[in-house]
Amino acid sequence: MSFLGEVLTNRIIISVILTYIVTGALKLLFYYLGTDEWNFMVFFRTGGMPSSHIASVTAMSAAIYHLEGVSSLFIVALILSSIVTVDAIGARRAAGQQAQVINKVVDEFRYFRKFRTRRLYELIGHTPRQALVGFIIGIIVARIVFMF
Repeated sequence: MSFLGEVLTNRIIISVILTYIVTGALKLLFYYLGTDEWNFMVFFRTGGMPSSHIASVTAMSAAIYHLEGVSSLFIVALILSSIVTVDAIGARRAAGQQAQVINKVVDEFRYFRKFRTRRLYELIGHTPRQALVGFIIGIIVARIVFMF
């Protein structure tokens, strides 16, 4: 089998890709339910419910666990997943909150003189609930991939 064939049939990769697709589809659905409009770019954006980043690294860790059990590779994946989760809930969420404040300041400043700038994207990080849902989806999808 070719290198590409081996990569595309690897259950770890399949778990991660399917998890990203499931979480992206859920983001689209939740966005539609909240706004009554379809915006397919939501599939690729950071932030929002559920966390696709956390779901993907969790699926990777879970898939490695299903293949190897508690191995050195699984521990490395678990550490990476923890770093991504802490970053999404901590630093990236704080950056999103700072973007909200900056956007409010810019909006207030516009009343006094012409000030043109592009609004900063505010949905960068995740709430603990969004992270938890992503974590659960990652585990479930990896489990389903290894059942078949």
